[in-house]
Amino acid sequence: KHRKLKPTAAERLIWGEGDGSTMPVFETGIGRIGGLICWENYLPLARMTLYDKGVEIYLAPTADSRDRWQATLRHIALEGRCFVLGCNQYVEKGHYPDDLEVRSELEGRPDVLCRGGSSIYGPLGELLAGPLEGEEGLLHAELDLSAVARSKFDFDVVGHYARPDVFRLHVNEAPLGSVTRWDDAL
Repeated sequence: KHRKLKPTAAERLIWGEGDGSTMPVFETGIGRIGGLICWENYLPLARMTLYDKGVEIYLAPTADSRDRWQATLRHIALEGRCFVLGCNQYVEKGHYPDDLEVRSELEGRPDVLCRGGSSIYGPLGELLAGPLEGEEGLLHAELDLSAVARSKFDFDVVGHYARPDVFRLHVNEAPLGSVTRWDDAL
């Protein structure tokens, strides 16, 4: 599981912050998979943590359908030399039921509330599929994982291009609770 490290804007009214214990990269039959949620992809140290864990297929779900999000996905692919699968919803006002309690809040808004923008990028930043905008659908692409290793010959941010003599990242992966209990004997 992954709990978002830093809720964005109004998300903070409902959700708290995650901790470093939920930043896994999973070894699967199709590659090493990890990812971050929405704007936590703008946290360079969180990305660096996933790169260091060997992520090959980086998942980046979002609710941001602005053009600049595509630049973010491409940057992550280039920086991490990994495949990046960005997904976003396509939502129209008409998708909401008429009896939705807050339906009146949609008045005056455009018919398309979120235009989508799902896309797939390769480890050299090449667009492999998408962006899928203006409709619901599924994207697919053939992912040749050997491209990840080949792409790191000239640039590997946590390998030969890293400078651990100059820069260090310390990650606390311990689960952090809201309450700490001490034994009465202490």
